[in-house]
Amino acid sequence: MKKFTLIIGSILLIQPLIAQDFLNSNDSDPTKMGWMKGFPPPKDRTVSAADGSFFNFPALRYSVCHMRKFLPTTVVQSAQDNRFNFSVDLDKALDTITFTVMGTTERTTWKESLDKVYTDGVIVLHDGKIVYEKYFGELKPDGIHALMSVSKTFTGTLGALLVAEGVLDENKTAGEYVPELKKSGFGDATVRQILDMTTALKYSEDYSNPKSEIWTYSAAGNPFPKPAGYNGPQNYYEYLETVKKEGTHGLAFGYRTINTDAMGWIISRVTGKSIPELLSERLWKPLGTHFDGYYQVDGSGIAYAGGGFNVNLRDLAKFGAMVCNNGFFNGKQILPSKLVKEFSAGGSQKAFEKAGYTNLKNWSYKDMWWVTDNQDGAISARGVHGQAIYVDPVAKMVIVRVASHPLAANQANDPYSLPAYKALAKYFVSKK
Repeated sequence: MKKFTLIIGSILLIQPLIAQDFLNSNDSDPTKMGWMKGFPPPKDRTVSAADGSFFNFPALRYSVCHMRKFLPTTVVQSAQDNRFNFSVDLDKALDTITFTVMGTTERTTWKESLDKVYTDGVIVLHDGKIVYEKYFGELKPDGIHALMSVSKTFTGTLGALLVAEGVLDENKTAGEYVPELKKSGFGDATVRQILDMTTALKYSEDYSNPKSEIWTYSAAGNPFPKPAGYNGPQNYYEYLETVKKEGTHGLAFGYRTINTDAMGWIISRVTGKSIPELLSERLWKPLGTHFDGYYQVDGSGIAYAGGGFNVNLRDLAKFGAMVCNNGFFNGKQILPSKLVKEFSAGGSQKAFEKAGYTNLKNWSYKDMWWVTDNQDGAISARGVHGQAIYVDPVAKMVIVRVASHPLAANQANDPYSLPAYKALAKYFVSKK
């Protein structure tokens, strides 16, 4: 089987180039497999970031719950007081809710779907209460899990909040806020275009092409020592300065991680605070979180805004609950209600359509939130290997799920996840 090695920011990722049969969720359970158990662990159960084995399935099922063991990180401080505790009223009926798997005639249940997407942990909230909560493998209720690209939504939310407060002008360009970016492809891209990822940049994440720009970006963000003879960018920010423009900004949606890192740089420049510091101050502490989160960082200590956030699942649910409640949570208005409505209103469907997401017909993208086509105005945060926040305001439902699917792309789990979310929402609406 052919493989390629990819360093995405601070993550060394080994993914198969072709589809294959993987161990199922039960047989790949990281606790049962005994990864990193013992002092020292047996060689055949030891995984490493240096050689990339820590993110090669099935070992990744262990690593996503223990990223701090493998990579340098920086803390996102939790609340020290006024911590929020959810009420719990479990609904056993959820396990038996059925739906049709997208693109097939197969019927399955919510419970069965969790195994299909290699769920590590899931919480369902209804009307602000926990009605469903399950943990699998290495993840425990007090554990921390990698969010991958769900991290983008936190960066986008911070950026949109600063726009709403007038700290950022969405019509000003990246070059105006960060002069180092003036000569790059970001130079004349507006804050709005970066937040909605409608920038036109010469940047490819085609992992099968050794000349894709992703490789240079990955090398820059690698926290480990650069190889002998390396003379490229030394960190994320240095790489962003090299990005070239290709086309016209504002015409088409293009999902590029570098947009989020550019947004992170802009945010940090105007506030004088790193993304982990600002997120703690504006979101993590006000939510009443119980556990410190953390970001993976590059060799220069710059947080990976596009995919490096790691959190506790109940704390993640608090963020979703706050958004579902129009920005109000834990006794305070954390986000302006009009800002949350902006997320739900979505971006340009015409621009989004050009990206060619066949499973996401009529969706759009706004402030680094994925905006669905359904009548409830549901929005989502999405990350590789199955990370998700799904907020349905009409059903008063929030789903937070972390997972370790062997395939990175969401196309691998969307056929189960998206119809499952709708089926649960329909159930809750019917209970009104």
